[in-house]
Amino acid sequence: MALVFRWLMRFITGLIALCVVVFVLAYYFASRSLPEYTADVAVSGIIAPIEIVRDNANVPHIFGENDADVYFALGYAHAQDRMWQMTMLRRTAQGRLSELFGERTLPIDKLLRHLDLYRTAIDSVEDQDDQTRVALDAYADGVNAWLGKVSEGARGRGAPEMWMFNHAIAPWQPADSIAVIKLMALQLSSHLENEVLRARTSLMLPPDRVVDILPDDPGMGIAMLPEYASLVPDVPRYAANTRAPFDPLSPVKPAPLAGASNAWAAGPTRSATGGTLLANDPHLGLTAPTVWYLARLELASGGVIGGTIPGVPAVMTGRSDQIGWGITSSYLDDQDLFIEEINPDDRTEYRTPGGWAPFATRDSIINVREGSAVTVRLRATENGPVIPADQFDLSTITPPGHVVSLAWTALSRDDTTMSAAIKMMQAKNIADAFEAAEDYIAPSQNLTVADRTRIGLKTIGAIPARTPNHQSEGRLPSFGYIDANRWYGRLSYADNPEFTDPSGDILGNTNNKTSDAPFPNHVSYVWGDTQRIKRWQRLMQAREVHTRESFIEAQLDTVSYTARSLLPLMGADLWFTGEAAPDGTPERRRQQALELLAAWNGEMNEHLPEPLIYAAWLRELHKRLTRDELGPLASEFTHADPVFIERVLRDIDGASVWCDVVQSAPVETCTDISRLALDDALIWIDENHGTTVAALRWGDAHQATHDHPVLGNVPLLSWFVNIRQSTSGGDNTLQRGKTSGTGPNPFQNVHAAGYRGVYDFADPDSSVFVSATGQSGHPLSRYYDNMGELWRRGEYVPMSFDPALARAAAVGVTSLTPTGQ
Repeated sequence: MALVFRWLMRFITGLIALCVVVFVLAYYFASRSLPEYTADVAVSGIIAPIEIVRDNANVPHIFGENDADVYFALGYAHAQDRMWQMTMLRRTAQGRLSELFGERTLPIDKLLRHLDLYRTAIDSVEDQDDQTRVALDAYADGVNAWLGKVSEGARGRGAPEMWMFNHAIAPWQPADSIAVIKLMALQLSSHLENEVLRARTSLMLPPDRVVDILPDDPGMGIAMLPEYASLVPDVPRYAANTRAPFDPLSPVKPAPLAGASNAWAAGPTRSATGGTLLANDPHLGLTAPTVWYLARLELASGGVIGGTIPGVPAVMTGRSDQIGWGITSSYLDDQDLFIEEINPDDRTEYRTPGGWAPFATRDSIINVREGSAVTVRLRATENGPVIPADQFDLSTITPPGHVVSLAWTALSRDDTTMSAAIKMMQAKNIADAFEAAEDYIAPSQNLTVADRTRIGLKTIGAIPARTPNHQSEGRLPSFGYIDANRWYGRLSYADNPEFTDPSGDILGNTNNKTSDAPFPNHVSYVWGDTQRIKRWQRLMQAREVHTRESFIEAQLDTVSYTARSLLPLMGADLWFTGEAAPDGTPERRRQQALELLAAWNGEMNEHLPEPLIYAAWLRELHKRLTRDELGPLASEFTHADPVFIERVLRDIDGASVWCDVVQSAPVETCTDISRLALDDALIWIDENHGTTVAALRWGDAHQATHDHPVLGNVPLLSWFVNIRQSTSGGDNTLQRGKTSGTGPNPFQNVHAAGYRGVYDFADPDSSVFVSATGQSGHPLSRYYDNMGELWRRGEYVPMSFDPALARAAAVGVTSLTPTGQ
């Protein structure tokens, strides 16, 4: 027995020693890819010496003698810190993820091959102006210079992920940068999915009920449109969901997470210091690292500083000495689905207004790791590429003998968005900025600009030109062979919504409606916000003048206008009613919850119980209202629409009919459903967060999920690569933390401001910014999450052009010199 025990101890000791050795070796090889920021490096491709000074937040300040060298250094810095992220963005755009991840990502690759984004990017390179071509070439040279250093030295393949997914890295090309922008357009787009959902809902409900669940903001609603079944016959009334579960590697986000942002500006008369103010916080899906990378470039036209996207040689949101600019998603309807009829006698042809025409067809081969290569037949019509029926649930709205094609501005092969971004950094005033933005194609944005004395906002991006007699006004898929449904170019840029020097000297956008123009000049029927704008208006008008601090306060505001407006309706007949109930009973739990909510001001603070009770109640109410009418389709409506809830509870146009459960004999009232929904919510809270109501914390349920898209679900590794934080805010607060709406943790914060910036042109060097995680994409770097806690607490780092401030306590200075000097 003693002998067995001794051998068992030796085995356990050896196993522990082996684990330690494996851990040490893994750490050693992973840490080899950490870049050294203090270095003198000789590189080819530059004209004169360059300095990359990394301040104490690891923000690179790049100083060179010419613009090409500065762009070179930006590419070098991006590759140092975000090489894996950049290669993943490129692979996604190319439709080549399956070479690394096998069958898992094959549907993603098939979609990207059908969209053909990368080929459109290649074609668009020639359309850039001369200075942009120089920037793209120099930036690519900088990225490749770092790749060369990785290949030459023992640098751990440049990123720890490269050890797990070993693959050759192709040199960076100018088209790669354009493809990254097109990929961002895909992430921000939602009208395709909205068209499909509207069509599927139209097949389930009468028009007056469709307008309840999918209301326009604001407007007449789709009751004015024909039903989809009459527009496109032979479609089944209901077909089950055919889409694969969402994959974190997919650039196509669920429609509720398609895009959101805030931006506002104040002119001199509304600023306490007499200068202009601007704040911007663009919202994207949370990842580790964040999409954004902070940088300062010293160009011949002056310094620019702000948020860049690794892979793109431009500051996309930020400031110069002369202007500040911010971006918000415009929700422009830049996508239309077309039902294309196939020639029954020749399936290589489709119907056009002029007769049958051949599909443009070619084959594309997708290599699959540990699997056989897959050949994909790509087809396109005059309207756009044909999208597979298993994507976006298209099979549920496609009649037999037809396919669906997509018209989308981002598919332009003459896309000059990159040139617009380069010119934006050189603008000296609002007029310059708006002129530069004329070349912007996609993704469409609302551009908010402040120069030293003026403020302005303009919708930028190509607005499709539709005919006034379009059958569905772009809100439902329509037949592609009907000429009236087709696009006929781009509307004049001069007609895009524009606001300059408003009478109140303050303007802003929270993805709210920007135009009252009738169709086809309407911009959109679907907008990203009806609620946050109300809170913003109150905060802006509450002060005669504003400061940098008041703009920060608004940016971090967590009061939900939605909660304050809906709770009186949800509990209209429940507040302080009924006899006192004994402790531990469901009635007493309900009374305790209502007592807390009655005294609550709507602040979605992470430390309070009320936000969790409210959010769970609203979610259960939405489910009870929709699941009987919509059946399985109800799962597509993952987030409660405040406009829908208000329409029902106020019985607008008979919408209270949603409260009656159609399958039951009794006629339920909205009070009945609201009370039952509150009980459902409290049961869910008991099961998931405990039974003590006063001890609940919103932040426990509303954790920000900065997850690594590749390694975030890998056991053990997820502890190292994911960044989880308790956060305030919610779906409808200015400090927006969009909840997932699905799964066992429906209130996780999955979509929020990855970048925040506030610029004060009375004292520009007092401007501040922050990113959601950190500068580095390396999980072992101390800069992987160095800004994460600042971001969570609502703090910022200085946004200064002062070289001395950048050098003070700098974490490193990289000097790049031309080879041979």
